[in-house]
Amino acid sequence: MTDPVPASPINQLLEIMAQLRNPDGGCPWDLEQNFETIAPHTIEEAYEVAEAIANGDMDELKDELGDLMFQVVFYAQMAKEEGKFDFDDVITAISEKMIRRHPHVFGTEEISSADAQTRAWEETKAMERAAKEKNGTKQIPPSALDGVASNLPALTRAVKLQNRAARVGFDWPDILPVFDKITEEIEELKTEIRSNGSKDRIAEEYGDLMFVLANLGRHLEIEPETVLRHANRKFTRRFEAVEQHLRDQGKSPAESNLEEMDELWNRVKSDEKTES
Repeated sequence: MTDPVPASPINQLLEIMAQLRNPDGGCPWDLEQNFETIAPHTIEEAYEVAEAIANGDMDELKDELGDLMFQVVFYAQMAKEEGKFDFDDVITAISEKMIRRHPHVFGTEEISSADAQTRAWEETKAMERAAKEKNGTKQIPPSALDGVASNLPALTRAVKLQNRAARVGFDWPDILPVFDKITEEIEELKTEIRSNGSKDRIAEEYGDLMFVLANLGRHLEIEPETVLRHANRKFTRRFEAVEQHLRDQGKSPAESNLEEMDELWNRVKSDEKTES
């Protein structure tokens, strides 16, 4: 008698998820969840994947990718329970989409560069959206901005909206006018502040400035969300070094002052440059 063939890792994970959601002996927490309650966890897991990549930690990345995969399995199990779709349907749908969106790989079409592939990808997505509209799933005329998720991080969504507008010609021809626009937005923000404008007006002008700064990143081919995360990590590292210097003196930031902390900050920056 032969030994049973062990389940594949993905099938084992699917079975674990099914047991966690089993009303007879499953996990109370997992049983209480629904699509809405799991969504924030999915966003958190995606950020943790990005953090592991930024840290260059492959062991951490492996673990975080598993956590993110588990989110997909969780959604698929809940959908299966409702008779909507299952994990195989998810895999089939993404496989078909990847084949459809890469005719230069799986068909006879030729695409010469990454830029050309990006344009072809967006054109294919536009055709897919048009097909959905034709089938009656959308009742208003199509927009070039359709399909940009509203719950993306704001900086990421700004760049995606700008890219969509640029593809239909709504964009500056080069980077110099972007700097002019940044100057204009800064002056408008200053005007509101000087005139004691309302909090809402000041916030609106500040938002306009951030939107243009995101556009600058797009023209520089720099992803704003990524570089801001990097800046956050750098600030954290340097401020913690300032705190350590103060501890070495038997002090805390609250017992220091701006002049002293600024001097320590500059010392930390100088030390970093020397080490690099």
